[in-house]
Amino acid sequence: MSDQTSATGIPEPEGASDIIETDFEIGQHNLEGQLGPFGFDIHNPVFLISSLSIVAFVVYALVAPEQAASFFGWLRPALTSTFDWFFMSAANVFVVFCLFLIVSPWGSVRLGGKEASPDYSYAGWFAMLFAAGMGIGLMFFGVLEPVYHMAISSPLGVPSPFAADGSIIPENVEAAKEMGLAATIYHWGLHPWAIYAVVALALALFSFNKGLPLSIRSAFYPIFGERVWGWTGHVIDTLAVFATLFGLATSLGLGAQQANAGLEHIYGIPNTITVQVILIIGITSIALVSVLRGLDGGVKVLSEINMVIAAVLLLFVLFAGPTVAILGDFVTGLGAYGADLVGLSNPIGRTDDDYRQGWTAFYWAWWISWSPFVGMFIARVSRGRTVREFITCVLLIPSLVCVLWMAVFGGVAIDQVLSDPATSAVKANVIDSYSPELSLFAMLEGLPLSAITSTIAIVLVIVFFVTSSDSGSLVIDTITAGGKVDAPVPQRVFWCTFEGLVAIVLLIGGGLGSLQAMVISTGLPFTIVLLLMCVAIFKGLQTEER
Repeated sequence: MSDQTSATGIPEPEGASDIIETDFEIGQHNLEGQLGPFGFDIHNPVFLISSLSIVAFVVYALVAPEQAASFFGWLRPALTSTFDWFFMSAANVFVVFCLFLIVSPWGSVRLGGKEASPDYSYAGWFAMLFAAGMGIGLMFFGVLEPVYHMAISSPLGVPSPFAADGSIIPENVEAAKEMGLAATIYHWGLHPWAIYAVVALALALFSFNKGLPLSIRSAFYPIFGERVWGWTGHVIDTLAVFATLFGLATSLGLGAQQANAGLEHIYGIPNTITVQVILIIGITSIALVSVLRGLDGGVKVLSEINMVIAAVLLLFVLFAGPTVAILGDFVTGLGAYGADLVGLSNPIGRTDDDYRQGWTAFYWAWWISWSPFVGMFIARVSRGRTVREFITCVLLIPSLVCVLWMAVFGGVAIDQVLSDPATSAVKANVIDSYSPELSLFAMLEGLPLSAITSTIAIVLVIVFFVTSSDSGSLVIDTITAGGKVDAPVPQRVFWCTFEGLVAIVLLIGGGLGSLQAMVISTGLPFTIVLLLMCVAIFKGLQTEER
């Protein structure tokens, strides 16, 4: 098994490690050959089932867009209102499980074997993690969400600071402001990163330590044994492909909407579906170039460039806005998050349906649908870390950065709304007339050099778009190639192209609502997969040397 592992680009364990002995060889179910000038090496039946299903979905949505839009419009509220308790309970399990592993004796297990060393520096590791994990989301929701939760969704019943006539109720301001930040941080803090950490740890452990293929099914060997190489594993990997592709399509759709809104806001380019489709086609083409350059020459370089630009924009907003107040918001928001974490995590006896079902259930489904993609990507760049180091860095440090981002962008936006509600562009686009894609640019409008910073923001959205599409293509291709990490490049081109096509048909067939509906529908069955994965991780760690 070790020779096969080495041959497909996955390093053998270094030092003591409990390698799983199995007769399965990576690629044994694969179909290999030439199609004209292009070679292919695809896993049968995962590639065939998932690719044909995706093609059929695209055709259906294009042929019957009105029927598709009606179905998507029904699907999202039906799922969130029925399964909100399940998504929330599962996310709580993931957080508790990760915190347990940090303090447990198994935290000293090293991914890649007892003598393995990290493949990437901390700087490179964090840059790839952030760009792939949450880039577009931070840009889209960084202003929108704190303001919305402060003024409209009333999490845990905290009242809005605005009366029905639009006037401010002074005694409600402080509590609503704190809750707006806390409720946002809840969606971007421990819970989503715990979801990512579970999948990434499972993949890294069973691939780098146990010598199994870098595929979702490998993590279930302790539970299903040799059956993971049959239809049990085929179902798991196919679900992972669907979840990943629709999770990515949602992000690409959000990115296209926001980039188009910014282009209209600054340059007068019409904000229409047609322009958004052109944006997706153009940016997907750029992503194809990055795909051809590979992990180090494409994603890594773009991620590091993007992190520098994002840091510059963050510092500009911090110092151009009310700096002292923003830093206070960071501390206040973090404290409110800690104080309200249990209440926000509780799925029972709540009356804040708008927040719990409309936001939290959607977010947890979105993070879960992204988890095969982000988890496999994090696993590939995390070899050599101990379990404790890995979980601490993936779970805690990114959460703090997300808190800082939301405190800066959301804090400035809240300050603009409350200090001058009559003229605030943020209030006009979030509270008075819900235009979520414009919220970031509305906030930047209230700061100096808004045309320049808005242009930088558009560039950031586009490059986050590219890195997400590129990284997702690499991951889906690895799954559908049976765990091979060096499959023919045309296969990654195929998946990159269809990520863009799915985003296009979902925008045409219902816009934001259809994007969110498909994320929830694919995230629901994959939540069960992640819960079983926790059991498999625990079983796998028990046989490793500490």
